[in-house]
Amino acid sequence: MLNNLRPYLKLIKENHDFRRLWLAQSVSNFGDWFGLLALYAIIARYSDSEFLLGLIIVVKMLSLAFFSPIAGYFADRFNRRKLMIWCDLFRAVAVVGIILVQSATMLWLAYVLTAIQMMLSAVFEPAKTSSIPNVTSEANLTNANIISTATWSIIFTTGMAIGGFATEWLGTDMVLIIDGFTYILSAWFVYRATIPQTRLSKEELYRTRNPFKGIKEGLDYLFSNRHILRPSLAKGTSTVFLGGLVYLLIIVSEEVLMMGSVGLGLLYAARGFGTGIGPIIGRRLFSDEKDWVMVMGLAITFCGLMYMIVGVVNHLVLMLIFVLLAHAASGANWVTSTVLLQKRTQDTFRGRTFSTEWLLFTIGSSMSTTVASLILEFELMTVKPLIMVYGGIMALGGIVWSFTITKNEKVWQEGV
Repeated sequence: MLNNLRPYLKLIKENHDFRRLWLAQSVSNFGDWFGLLALYAIIARYSDSEFLLGLIIVVKMLSLAFFSPIAGYFADRFNRRKLMIWCDLFRAVAVVGIILVQSATMLWLAYVLTAIQMMLSAVFEPAKTSSIPNVTSEANLTNANIISTATWSIIFTTGMAIGGFATEWLGTDMVLIIDGFTYILSAWFVYRATIPQTRLSKEELYRTRNPFKGIKEGLDYLFSNRHILRPSLAKGTSTVFLGGLVYLLIIVSEEVLMMGSVGLGLLYAARGFGTGIGPIIGRRLFSDEKDWVMVMGLAITFCGLMYMIVGVVNHLVLMLIFVLLAHAASGANWVTSTVLLQKRTQDTFRGRTFSTEWLLFTIGSSMSTTVASLILEFELMTVKPLIMVYGGIMALGGIVWSFTITKNEKVWQEGV
């Protein structure tokens, strides 16, 4: 076991700048998931609407989506390290500000501050992901992304589990204060890191001084390089279905398991653990990068099938197992698509490429969650059959991917 972990531990130990970027991600991610259940609890406290509960997820996703194009432009045009620091500091202010929501009439403020938090995240995420290839060698790039994803999953697991209990025991105000502190600590780690970056030339800076022109150049670059476009579609294709399924786990915990925040914490912990082990298993099974676009389609299909089983079973342990398996496939999809984008995209376009990917991801998740919440709100379907429908369509989407995207990737590889 130790031998399997040695390459990852060595990278963290010897690469100081990657370690600091990784620590920044770790503490801010912990705050994100630790504080999420507190946000759900505040909404549930002042409203019993399933639509309003789903709306906070939609607000988070749409805020990311609407701001992603300009965020990618910022990440390529300006110093990514400074951008991440300022984003962390302002995110701390936004999450602590949610404490001001003390009545149903103030509930709107939670949505506004969450939107601001997510807009800042829209800048932070492509800046961070674009920076990983600049603080690691190409040989260590896959290991770095596996560490990043595994850490996200571990933090997600512990953050959600602890957050569920902390929300019950400490109250929402204290949880939000802790959340804000994690962003400040993240900013400190980024401040201490040296993050190289290929800057735009004077001619490129002048030519793209108009943000819309800079965004258009990024889109032209992406669509004229189909070998980059293909992996950029993987997360969006998956989350068109998976976003709604993750939202439905909230309702499952409340109405099927009758366990509230604790049950949701356990289900999300299974999700996080699966996301962590999936990339490691996927790399062992498919070590050749030429197979990775094919793996993305297989992962989407497998994830959908596992959620179909979640829609059938009613026992907590069985639900945890199949949620874990579903998100193991999702985690493999995430890492393979991220690494291919980092390797295939030149540095001066990397921010815009990843922001476009985030745009597709967030729009897909928003649409999926909105449709699911409205179906439940108008009682068109109950939660368990809806999970089966979403899972079935997701599995079908993966099959379509295999006969289209995978086929085009093989044609391109044969011509290279």
